[in-house]
Amino acid sequence: MSDHPKSNLNITPAAQEYLSELLAKQETQGMGVRIFVESPGTPRAECCMAYCAPDEVKDQDPVITYDQFAAHIDEASIPYLIDAVIDYNKDRFGGQLTFKAPNSKVPRVSDDASLDERINYVLQSEINPGLAAHGGNVQLIDLIDDPDAGMTAVLKFGGGCQGCSAVDMTLKQGVEATLKQQIPEIMQVVDETDHTITDQAYFK
Repeated sequence: MSDHPKSNLNITPAAQEYLSELLAKQETQGMGVRIFVESPGTPRAECCMAYCAPDEVKDQDPVITYDQFAAHIDEASIPYLIDAVIDYNKDRFGGQLTFKAPNSKVPRVSDDASLDERINYVLQSEINPGLAAHGGNVQLIDLIDDPDAGMTAVLKFGGGCQGCSAVDMTLKQGVEATLKQQIPEIMQVVDETDHTITDQAYFK
């Protein structure tokens, strides 16, 4: 297998075998797959894979060549497919192809990115996917650099987290702990949400 230097997408051996069997059933010779992200960098981001015939190959797209087929990576999707894994898990109903791309909703930031960019990356890639299960989300509102207290991240919760009776636990044990662990510069996290509004609250 020859990996393109820009892409570290991993198609596991089980997924390779499954895809090889699917592609072998296609009438077109030399059929591969094309991997891309719809609405990348947004909460609606969706990882996709489609058949790719030889005459549909785009020259600018990186290629990962496996024994039985080639995977063509959409060039614009590369930042959103870093650390992505395509796997196949067999079960009693046959099996399921899974596509995990932790950076699809927000691309990984560089080491020299600004503090707010790094915070937003952690919020979008690690925290909001969990809050989404309860219909909630959190966003960065402000950063306050106090000479005495240090750096404070001011957050606002929305959706099912606004007015939720469990938001204090979510903030302290989940959001604040994760942000402090990932970004040592943050000394404290403050919630500026108006929790008197409970229309969409997950727990009231």
